[in-house]
Amino acid sequence: MKKIGLVGGVGWRSTMEYYAGLCRRAEELRHAQGRGSTTAMPEITIESLNHDKAVSLLGNDEDEDSWLPFDAYHRDALLLLEACGAEVAAMASNSPHHRFESIMRGVGIPVVSIFDAAAKESARLGARHILILGTSLIMRSAKIRERFAKQGVEAAGPGDDAWRAQTAELISDLDQDRVEGARDRLGNIAWTAYEQLFHGLPVVCLACTELPLAFPEHASHASFEYCGAMYINSNAAHIDAIFDAAKDQVN
Repeated sequence: MKKIGLVGGVGWRSTMEYYAGLCRRAEELRHAQGRGSTTAMPEITIESLNHDKAVSLLGNDEDEDSWLPFDAYHRDALLLLEACGAEVAAMASNSPHHRFESIMRGVGIPVVSIFDAAAKESARLGARHILILGTSLIMRSAKIRERFAKQGVEAAGPGDDAWRAQTAELISDLDQDRVEGARDRLGNIAWTAYEQLFHGLPVVCLACTELPLAFPEHASHASFEYCGAMYINSNAAHIDAIFDAAKDQVN
C-alpha cells in the first residue's frame, strides 16, 4: 500500500478515529482476501498541529491575504509528510478544506478531499438536498456547496442563526467529551433546520470531525439512519476515500 500522511490535531479525538479507522479497514481487507490472521497495516505518518494556533490563524473571506498564515501552517504540515515519504495524504478536519486549493500549492502528493468524499457519499445515496452542520466557517462555506453541486446535490447550512449557534455549542460540548443528550440535540437541529430549507426526510452532513462523536456506534459508517433522518459521517467517508487512494498499488 501507499504510505499515508495525516495532518491531525484539529482535533485530537478525530485524529484517533482516523488512525483507528484506517487500521480497521486494513484488517477488513485482509480478512476479505482470506490472507490469514496477520494484518498488514498501512504505513502512516501523522503531523499533529496545535488546535489553538490553527483556530487563531483563521482568516476572513473578504480579505484573501488574511488566510496566508493559515494556509501556510497546513501546507507546511503536508510538505513535512511528503518529506517523510508519504505517497497520499489527508487533512483530518473540515476547516482547512475551505482553503484546499490554496493549501495544495506546491504540494507534490495527492491529498484526499473530505468535501469530495462526503459529496460522493450523498450522491451514492441518491440525495438531492443536504443540510450542512459544522463550524460557522463550514456552514457558510461556498467551497463545500460547490463540491456537493458537482455531484448534483444542493447543500446549505442552517438559515437561522439560532440553529447555527446551537450547532456551535454542541460541537464545543462534544470536543470536551460531554456527549450526554448530544444525539437528541443534534436530531432537533437537523429536523428543524432542514425543514426550513427543503422538503422531505432530512439528509444531513456532519461536516465537523466532532459531530460524529454523538454516534459512536456509527464511527465507521459513511452514512447511517437515526430517527428517520439520514446522516453522512464525513469522517468515515473521508477515511474510506483515503484508504481507497492508498490501496491503489496493492499487488
